[in-house]
Amino acid sequence: MRELDLHSVVPVLQGGGVITYPTEAVWGLGCDPSNEMAVMKLLALKQRPVEKGMILVAADPTQLDGWVRLDALADDRRHAVLESWPGANTWIVPAGERAPRWITGEHTGIAVRVSAHPLVHALCKAWGGPLVSTSANLAGEPPARSRAQLDPALLAQLDGLLDGDTGGLSQPTRIRVAATGQVLRD
Repeated sequence: MRELDLHSVVPVLQGGGVITYPTEAVWGLGCDPSNEMAVMKLLALKQRPVEKGMILVAADPTQLDGWVRLDALADDRRHAVLESWPGANTWIVPAGERAPRWITGEHTGIAVRVSAHPLVHALCKAWGGPLVSTSANLAGEPPARSRAQLDPALLAQLDGLLDGDTGGLSQPTRIRVAATGQVLRD
């Protein structure tokens, strides 16, 4: 596993690589959400079933065009979602036509976030679209809150690491249903 910067990370992602990077509260695993082999590799590394679905993170709402259908939300709900971004707010939004089953899992929506974390924002800008964002740990294990807490066995199987600091949140981002505001993870 090699250390990457914003210039060297794009070819790694284009090649189907899985990377780790700091997010708002924990270290995340990421890859190209449109590359089924990359997502399956990430799921296998994490030991996470595809049925659970994946979170996508973006630099701005336009990067989610086609992945989700913000237009399927009532005006007040769409406004609530857009007003919360960029920020540490993850919303389940109806899936769009670009959303494959390896991202949605058994769901009709996708968990998405437009991040205010400077490195995540810059990463998605450099990549030019949304990325998969899931905690960098084996399923059921506690998430890594610092680089030092990353599992060495997991690190050894990754294609790169984008170093930086987490955003300092004490908990992973809240997940809410966009259509209703219902909190799924607080």
